[in-house]
Amino acid sequence: MKRFLVIGLGNFGSTVAQALHRHGHEVVALDTDEELVDELGTRVSRAMVGDGTNRALLKEVGAEEVDAAVISTGSDLSASVLALLALRDLGVREIFVKVMSDDHARIVETLGATDSIFPERESAVGLASRLTSGKLLQYVQLGGDLGLQEMPMPTEWLGSTLRALGLPQRYRVQVVALHDVLRDQMLAVPDPDRVLTESDTLLVAGHPEALEKVAAVR
Repeated sequence: MKRFLVIGLGNFGSTVAQALHRHGHEVVALDTDEELVDELGTRVSRAMVGDGTNRALLKEVGAEEVDAAVISTGSDLSASVLALLALRDLGVREIFVKVMSDDHARIVETLGATDSIFPERESAVGLASRLTSGKLLQYVQLGGDLGLQEMPMPTEWLGSTLRALGLPQRYRVQVVALHDVLRDQMLAVPDPDRVLTESDTLLVAGHPEALEKVAAVR
């Protein structure tokens, strides 16, 4: 079980918080809006009214011990920047910030955000899956029953082929592309008999639950 902090409980933030909690993790959620906190209720480990830019409050709720934090303060640029700085000061290593523009993204990444999240490019559920797995490079939710994730090559698959692995039969997923990072080549509809290497990443499509199982392969 991991521990997460979510600051800002609008549609995106509350969805991330609930998805992480459904995955079985401890989630502390903060917002200055009492109505949003009450609405989230018992669907997370702890939801409380508070200012996510307040370093003392963040320390009080245990921010120093979280595995990752998500900042989702809407269009309030100053709030997201101040929350990011406060979390960095407390030593939080993984900080994901929802951004509203390219300039917003550049600012938070310059200030040390792990990643900037454009909600029109990555869904809240997708971000939760990426945080939960701890190893996904990217995740996109294409619908309730379909997701697409990029993941590094599991050690136990090295030296094998897609045909030999039989992923559609074993996991109900399909590898739709391989990215040869060493040569920076994207191989669409990959050769099923090509030997898989450590420098490959996989673009895998399937039901979100099936993708979770694949992401857990070591």
